[in-house]
Amino acid sequence: MTRFVVSIFSVGLMVVGAGMTSGQDFPNKPIRIFTSQSGSPSDFIARLLAQGISGPLGQPVIVDNRVGIIATETVAKAPPDGHTLLFYGPTLWLLPFLRDHVAWDPARDFSAVTWATSAPNILVVHPSLPVKTVRELIALAKARPGELNYGSGLAGSSNHLAAELFRSMAGINIVRVAYKGPAAAFYALIGGQLQLMFPDAGSASPHVKSGGVRALAVGSATPSALTPGLPTLAASGLPGYESGIISAMFAPAKTPATIINRLNQEIVRVLNRADVKERLFNSGVEIVGSSPEQLAAKMRSEMTRMGKLIKDAGIRDQ
Repeated sequence: MTRFVVSIFSVGLMVVGAGMTSGQDFPNKPIRIFTSQSGSPSDFIARLLAQGISGPLGQPVIVDNRVGIIATETVAKAPPDGHTLLFYGPTLWLLPFLRDHVAWDPARDFSAVTWATSAPNILVVHPSLPVKTVRELIALAKARPGELNYGSGLAGSSNHLAAELFRSMAGINIVRVAYKGPAAAFYALIGGQLQLMFPDAGSASPHVKSGGVRALAVGSATPSALTPGLPTLAASGLPGYESGIISAMFAPAKTPATIINRLNQEIVRVLNRADVKERLFNSGVEIVGSSPEQLAAKMRSEMTRMGKLIKDAGIRDQ
């Protein structure tokens, strides 16, 4: 790890040290959680958390939906008092690799609170493709370089990066067909215009069960309860492969550790409630509920791993 990365994270994601004795009167006004557009998976999870932490904290917790990156920019500039939070995913730390000019620094401008949930990508193919395992798919792709195509949503989206990671680690030549969103790409796959894709497990599972697509493997590091019986890509010939959608809570940088720890405690408590676990699992999401330090470490790892992939593949968000 470079000195640059170490120094940035020691400041931007520090959850101990300065501010240990402040924040004792937190919270003293309503809390606002900024997240992506209404109806999105992040919005659904953020609202469950808001409902769960409001009572114990003794203040209203409001979910504020913002389109695009407005939520991130807003929280980056907010006072570090714990009353303005961000519930977001990999766009927070990967967009700076995809664009030249981003208004925030993921390490400098945010404090980690908790890695809340994870939703793995799964590798699915059209049923007409004569493969039933990852190894068979790789062999077919090597025998027919440039002939197999995959669909994805926007550049840098989870399903796009999952496919590019697969292409890179397998050493194959598959062609991307871009769509405005993952749903459009997925229905093109079902319709036979594409050969493979890496949707999230929740959206793909009903179509796997109906036979609309064939699932070969899951992108989680270990077997997932969301896809029982499905092997991981890591165990299917690609050691170290991992892809999925992370959802996490952040506060502005320099938020006192006492506030970060209180928020972490309350959010993790909600995540571990049986009813919340069930609702999220049924929507295709698995609970993590990490410490602030674990989220900061995950961000460091993903910035290094996926940042290199983005750079090597020349991926740009236009």
